[in-house]
Amino acid sequence: MRFQPLRTSVAAAAVAATLTLPLAGPTTAAPGSPGEPRYSAGAASVGDLYFPDQGNGGFDVQHYDIKFTYDPATKRLNATTTISAVATQDLDQFNLDFRGPAITKLAVNGKPMDYQQGDEEVVVTPRPKLKTGQTFTTVVAYAGVPPVITDPDGSIEGWVPTDDGAFVAGEPQGSAAWFPGNNHPTDKATFTLTATVPEGKTAVGNGQLISQQTADGWTTFTWDSTEPMATYLATVTIGDFAVTRSTTPSGIPVYVAVDLRLVDRSAAAVARIPDIVDYFSSVFGPYPFASTGAIIDRAPNVGYALETQTKPIFSNAPSIGTMAHELAHQWYGDSVSLERWSDIWLNEGFATYASWLYTEHTGGATAQQTFNSNSNYGRAASSSFWQISMIDPGPVDMFSNVPYNRGAMTLHALRGKIGDDAFFKLIKEWATMHRYGNANTADFVQLAEKVSGMDLTHFFDVWVYQAGKPTSW
Repeated sequence: MRFQPLRTSVAAAAVAATLTLPLAGPTTAAPGSPGEPRYSAGAASVGDLYFPDQGNGGFDVQHYDIKFTYDPATKRLNATTTISAVATQDLDQFNLDFRGPAITKLAVNGKPMDYQQGDEEVVVTPRPKLKTGQTFTTVVAYAGVPPVITDPDGSIEGWVPTDDGAFVAGEPQGSAAWFPGNNHPTDKATFTLTATVPEGKTAVGNGQLISQQTADGWTTFTWDSTEPMATYLATVTIGDFAVTRSTTPSGIPVYVAVDLRLVDRSAAAVARIPDIVDYFSSVFGPYPFASTGAIIDRAPNVGYALETQTKPIFSNAPSIGTMAHELAHQWYGDSVSLERWSDIWLNEGFATYASWLYTEHTGGATAQQTFNSNSNYGRAASSSFWQISMIDPGPVDMFSNVPYNRGAMTLHALRGKIGDDAFFKLIKEWATMHRYGNANTADFVQLAEKVSGMDLTHFFDVWVYQAGKPTSW
């Protein structure tokens, strides 16, 4: 995620205190006759301690079909989300993550259902009950002004109104502001996004543009994402955009939307997109999606960029380095996603190191020179940069300097430890092995040892698992 001015917060202790809250688990019904279903409620959380209310158990989402009309003048969203899922247990109740407007209708398999809408969760009571392995469809209609969500570090996300539309970003909580679902990276799904906006506005979503039609003063855009996507990577950003289409030298379609006021300032970074994608494809393996591009909006109160799948979104004109960072996330973060938010360094360290590699590729400082000159390495061992845990930075510091720069430094130190051949084989195999899936730090350590043939226990202890400044590895 989020390439932004990095910061820490004195609220860390307060947030850390929330990490010990007990998590709701499923309640089991009394057993019936042998072979009969044992219905119970799906868990109200996946158990990620950083965001204890995030995610749900009991079902696996296959596809989201989100249709909405949005008027920037009133900031009102009128939407219907259809969720296709498979029950992973016998369900008599399940939850959806949703922090958006008031629900006006909810149906399961075409039948209106009882539900309770809270501040962050919708509790659904399906009747008839759902059996393990059953495919079911939940349709949720809702209308109102979607919220802006404030994260533990003070940054904002969700549905952020702009002076010409809306900047829509979802990491780590924001997708629940505008559609209900299973809002955790471990439940990926395909998406169809259909947005109707006033004529003259452009709505840009993930994946490929399937259709664009104007009638009666409104334009409807339909976007289709055919590869699995985590909910936090979904966007339909709306504004007054200059749109360009092209292809990379290897033939990948490129769709770029730039706020009309930022076209000149963004030109250098936009021009590099085809080269960045093809270069990273040569280093990391094939580009994982059917298209690429970028959304460059003017959202001065946001202050960061995000790797929304296929089209990273920027709240201002990006530098070439920032563009490279977010495009690298298409491999590391989007295709290969974390299992728990505490492993955020696997996203941000990889993307930061990728930008070092691209700088070297284009004739700038080598990765070794960037490592040597990195002011962070000169920090005292007592500084927070070394004392904040990289394996568990906490929700306040998950987008601080540590996962980004210490993560990149860790990868470069690993490269020096195991050699170039093993290192580049490792990062390519990492992207291939977990393509469209999820992985954690232990998985990465195991693969690094397998590829290198080395015992890397001490290396990862000093660079990842322990607090403190590494002095030897």
